[in-house]
Order: sequence, then structure tokens, then C-alpha cells
Amino acid sequence: MKTTISVIKADIGSVSGHCFSHPALMEKCDEVLEKALDESIINDYYISRCGDDVDLIMTHTKGELNEEVHKVAYDAFLQASEIAREMKLYGAGQDLLNDTFSGNIKGMGPGIAEMEFEERPSDPVIVYCCDKTEPGAFNLPLFKMFADPFNTAGLVIDPKLHDGFKFEVYDVIENKKVVLSCPEEMYDLLALIGSTGRYIIKRIFNKKGEIAASVTTESLTLKNGKYVGKDDPAVIVRAQSGFPAAGECVEPFAFPHMVTGWMRGSHNGPLMPVSEEYANPVRFDGPPRVIGLAFQIADAQLVGPLDIFDDPAFDETRKMSSKAATYIRRHGPFEPHRLPVEEMEYTSLPGVMKKLEPRFEDIDD
Repeated sequence: MKTTISVIKADIGSVSGHCFSHPALMEKCDEVLEKALDESIINDYYISRCGDDVDLIMTHTKGELNEEVHKVAYDAFLQASEIAREMKLYGAGQDLLNDTFSGNIKGMGPGIAEMEFEERPSDPVIVYCCDKTEPGAFNLPLFKMFADPFNTAGLVIDPKLHDGFKFEVYDVIENKKVVLSCPEEMYDLLALIGSTGRYIIKRIFNKKGEIAASVTTESLTLKNGKYVGKDDPAVIVRAQSGFPAAGECVEPFAFPHMVTGWMRGSHNGPLMPVSEEYANPVRFDGPPRVIGLAFQIADAQLVGPLDIFDDPAFDETRKMSSKAATYIRRHGPFEPHRLPVEEMEYTSLPGVMKKLEPRFEDIDD
């Protein structure tokens, strides 16, 4: 029997803007998932949050895109959204595009990352959850984990990793995908995933075809055709015994790289690794945050988690992130802090441009 991990997340309401999901929403989700556990729809679960996003981490044996499992998540978000509306929380039900479930949650607003696999004798898994950024924020960390020997020593010295990995990359603008193999196609991969707003790593496999990582890539902003919030991604990563060591999966976040999102989804800023307790992006709605939860998978049960960024070893990273945030904030509405105009097509900027359009005149040389 194979085990499936499903991470389904949504922004369904926040206290005072976009920074904190109220505990009452998580309690309602817990109530719904506990019932699903009693009914043997899922085997285990853990509920977390990063900023204003609630993250449902579930294990089961029903495979990916399972209707029962997805309905549990959608019902949890729907019922929690009602509480958010009663409390007049900001953005109540924001990530639910409609209130009618249609078989699975894909395309309905919430983000989904899933993977199905045969459990190893010991199966460590890390779930990373972000707020105030987009799925492309994981491109750099995942590349470093699975393709960069300066980060992952196992690519050089561990025979189980030495053959490299395959990267499934989505073009979220053209709705296409391509699979590239590393190390042999590394430069081709980098040519794509450096454009983090368009080319996004969706899945990673080893050369035997075993799943190594899975990312939420649902693009809520593109579906709605206007800015309603960034996609706030999550990723599941398998570690050890044929995959990068847990420490190699954590190390990329020691560098707070620049990601897109932050205030109004229209700014670049450093990704700050924090514990669950400090996942409250309040400075200019940021800077963007990432939490990491490490589990062991045992007979479709979750053992843990370890809150991996609750560690003084990341204090310097957080200081670096704060300094970088201060530096780039000083640019105000200028690039490179604010996104270039072509990347703001799905924000509120087009409304401003439409108002000014009649006033533009041809330039006479």
C-alpha cells in the first residue's frame, strides 16, 4: 500500500490585514479533519499556518487528486471562511473561487502539493510553507537542494545521488510543461527557472522515477485576471536515503534570496525563514516568510513535526533578511523594489494605467 501526503493551503481570512490567520479558523479546520480521521478518509494530519494562510498537511492511502480527501480540505476551508465572515476578518474566503465542490480542489483557488510513494524503512519529509510570495520562490532553494553540489555534497560523494535528478517545470503563462535532467541539462534548466514568475518547478524525481519534491503551482492571480493575493506556495521534500540529507534540504534557506510578492504582491523582498510562532509578516506586509516542518512518515502516520527554523543558527539569516528588507524598502515605488510593469499586469496597476491612457500623446521628434 502506497502512502500519499497532501498539503492543501488557502488564505481564508486574517486579523488586521494580511498577516495572521485567527486560531478560530484553524480550530474549525481541526474539527473537520478530525471527523475525516474518524471516518478513515485520512490517516493523520497536522494543521499549521504561515501568515494569513492555513496549511492542511494530511496523510492517507487514497492517491493523488482523491475526491474524498480534497472535499475534506474544501469543506474545512468553506466552514472556516464562514467563521471568518462572522468575525469580519480581512479577506474572508479569499482563496475560494466558488462554494460548489467539483470533484477535486484543483483550479478552485487553494494550492495543492501531493506525492504518493512506497514508504522506505525510514522516510523523512519536510514541508515548507510560505506567505507573501509566489510558487517560483522555491525555484532557487529546490535547485540548490537537488542540483547544486556546493549545497548538496551528496551529489558528489553519495553514489545514490550521483546520477542527479529530473525537474518537471511548468510554464504557468502558456500552460505547458517540460522535464529537464540534471546535471546534463543544468544550464537549460537555469535558463528557465531563473524567470520565477513564469517557469516554476512543479515536481522533482530521481533517475529511477521516485518522487522527491512537489510544489503548489496554482496561480490564483492569473485565474482571476486581477490582483487578489499572491499564491503563497508550499512544497513537500523527501530527505535522506537516496535523496538529499535533511541538512542539505534546509541549507538553501540560510540565504534569504529575493522573491516576488510582499506588499500587494507587487514588490521584491528577501525570504525570511522563521518558526511557526514568528510567521507574522507585518512589516510592509512582510518581508516574505517561510516555515519548515520536518516529519517522519510511518505507516501513513505523521511523526513530528520539528519546527526547523526555530533554531539560533538562522538568527544571522534573519538579520541579513532584515537588512536587505530595509535596503530595498528605501527604493519606495521604484524598481527593483516594485516589480517591472510587465510583471504587474495582474495587480491593481492596470486600473491606474487605464485612467491615464486618454492623456498619453504621441512624441514629436
